[in-house]
Amino acid sequence: LVISPEELAIKDGSHVWGEDTFKTDAILRGETNDKAVCACIGPAGEKMLPIACIMHDGEDARAAGRCGTGAVMGAKNLKAIVTWGENPIPIYNRKGLIETIKKMNPEIRKRTEDVGKHGSAGSMEVLEEAGNLPIKNWKQGSWPDGAKSISGLLMSEKILKSRFFCGACPIGCGRTVEVKDSPYGSFRGAGYEYESGAMLGANCLIEDLEAVSYANHLCNLYGIDTISAGAAIAFAMECYENDLLSESQTKGRALKWGDPQAVIDLIEMMIAQEGIGKLLGQGVREAARVLGPETELFAIHTKGLELPAHDPRAYNSAALAYSTGNRGGCHLQGFTHVFESFLTIEELGFAEVQDRFAVEGKGELVAKLQNLMSVMDSLKVCKYLTFAQIPLDILATWWNYVTGIEMDLNTLMHAGERIYNQKRIFNVQCGISRKDDTLPERMLKHPRGSGEAAENLPPLEEMLDQYYKYRGWDADGRPHPDKLKELGLDNKE
Repeated sequence: LVISPEELAIKDGSHVWGEDTFKTDAILRGETNDKAVCACIGPAGEKMLPIACIMHDGEDARAAGRCGTGAVMGAKNLKAIVTWGENPIPIYNRKGLIETIKKMNPEIRKRTEDVGKHGSAGSMEVLEEAGNLPIKNWKQGSWPDGAKSISGLLMSEKILKSRFFCGACPIGCGRTVEVKDSPYGSFRGAGYEYESGAMLGANCLIEDLEAVSYANHLCNLYGIDTISAGAAIAFAMECYENDLLSESQTKGRALKWGDPQAVIDLIEMMIAQEGIGKLLGQGVREAARVLGPETELFAIHTKGLELPAHDPRAYNSAALAYSTGNRGGCHLQGFTHVFESFLTIEELGFAEVQDRFAVEGKGELVAKLQNLMSVMDSLKVCKYLTFAQIPLDILATWWNYVTGIEMDLNTLMHAGERIYNQKRIFNVQCGISRKDDTLPERMLKHPRGSGEAAENLPPLEEMLDQYYKYRGWDADGRPHPDKLKELGLDNKE
């Protein structure tokens, strides 16, 4: 699909069908405009793997990574969307917008300096120490030496070539890395984020920087969600460890913890749709369903979406946010864990960092932050701005400057609440209820055993009661008619 000042056209993409995302980006921009932006799928999306994603920016590899968006494009035979143009974007008060951004940028850079310097993977060791890092399919409590071996700090020291900045971004958390003459060959591309390094590395006990980088590189090339891929591989390793996978399913490959080649081979098997790889590409819920009930304990997901790399046993709010997430296990729908570790948000009533092991007040915290994240997602505002502790009312100021439509923070937060409830209504109509607002057994009944969150198990049912009450939902998680009327969502049509 080409969108440009000259045309809006669907064109033959057969010459790029089957190509990886890097080649697709280069070919299509070469055929159209060197300033074009390309959103495309790789072989994973073409084969409609439920863990396929949509990739952007070629070798810089920015991903719309979760929930199988790549499979949707593949199902429509849509390989890529390519767009460019030079027409100015209409802004109601351009001068005011630019002035506020220029004023804030130096402070944003200062407060996010570490994220810019070492990327999100720079927090690997800190999060391991906090008991947050997923290790050995979420079974192991601590892994300090391993975390150090795949940290963003070591990436900066060993293989970092430059930083990648999204458009007009003052932070620059993206990495460009180059590996030469490794056991996995030479390659250049995007360095892994914390989530990718944690799931492809720590969760599989891989403590090899180059191996984790290569596994991340393969996922970017093929268009695979790194979080779901790492979860699926760790699931397979635990199944193998418990003699629940046969040699024929693994193509003779021993799926042992800490074996980098096993991780790489399983990614290749997912794309080739061979052996156990064909099933793993469907995600862990489906894999456990096919392999049998003995494997369900190893399938770490909520509502079918594999958990991201933040342990809900380390942050009670994360347990509640994952379980009530409209798309399942997603840290970005609530982004609550950072407010239980080092951030405050006074405008929402949380002037102090919240006690991560407390229970009281979690319903309000999670609901308010889910509403805020709905606003930030809708405005396309990066959540790392919370690290910079920007005043929330600046979001309303920016909105007003861009659109000319007057809104204050309260109005924006009301919009966020409408958004979250609208999604919940859709889910309820699809059969979602309290029974689905849950976590894997491992998170509710099996403590980590070591590290700073060694014994905590989140009291989910108690927090759900709080949350539903604060939301104005009934005991089964359905929004009350009065709440829908209050939000203007009671239209029977």
